[in-house]
Amino acid sequence: MNLFIKSQTKYNYKNNHPNNILRKGSYGIKAISFGQLTKSQLALLKSIVVKSSRKIIKSKKSIKIWTKIVLNFNLTKLSMDARMGKGKGSIYTQASFVKPGDIIFEFELCSYQQAQYIFLKVSKCCNLKLMLIKR
Repeated sequence: MNLFIKSQTKYNYKNNHPNNILRKGSYGIKAISFGQLTKSQLALLKSIVVKSSRKIIKSKKSIKIWTKIVLNFNLTKLSMDARMGKGKGSIYTQASFVKPGDIIFEFELCSYQQAQYIFLKVSKCCNLKLMLIKR
């Protein structure tokens, strides 16, 4: 069953809870520029965060990580040889449009230096301008 339906849905841009406040963790990575994160880019960032947190912590305590980005747009694309007027195209990925001030990740049970190390690893691989914040 295909869950991704091609539609022209009006999305609600105003969430009930603002995404610019730390809710669960004590440290967070915040975007300070406009941009777009696709499904594969977000998966890459998640894997970088997990790998770098495992490298830092070698004891039984582990860092708690929360992802605050929700993929809410379906991106469609026609093939290159299709002419105009042949429909909308098939869905090729999902994405989320990030605004300045949106928090991407939150961390708990880590020191400031450990959060800074994770932030440096993530900022090298992300096409957004990022900032480390603390509660």
